[in-house]
Amino acid sequence: MRLHSLIGGAAIAFGAVTVLSGGAVLLGPQSVQDAAGDIVRPVVWFNALSGLAYVVAGAGIIRRRAWAGPLSRAIAVAIALMLGILVAMILAGSAWEPRTLLAMLVRLAFWIIAALVALRSGLRPVG
Repeated sequence: MRLHSLIGGAAIAFGAVTVLSGGAVLLGPQSVQDAAGDIVRPVVWFNALSGLAYVVAGAGIIRRRAWAGPLSRAIAVAIALMLGILVAMILAGSAWEPRTLLAMLVRLAFWIIAALVALRSGLRPVG
């Protein structure tokens, strides 16, 4: 299996799980919301919505589309910005879960790698 297919498939799976888990925390039953602990609502909304972009980018990476590289880079930049917001909120004294910080770091690392793979794997224009 080629690296771009592996990364693209992982991005699609990661995106689907992100949408489902974020949606469950935001809109699911109270028991799910309680189990999530001290969520940082803007981060959870960002993650849930960005999961859709993960799926699109993953499909583009698999199909080796030229737009997948810039989209993957934009996702990484957006995650880095949201991570900065999360850190600022933590430093300001907001309640938070350590797993949220860890999850954001994992997301950022994944999308940096995905962007590098997408930008270097000979992506081609649609057609």
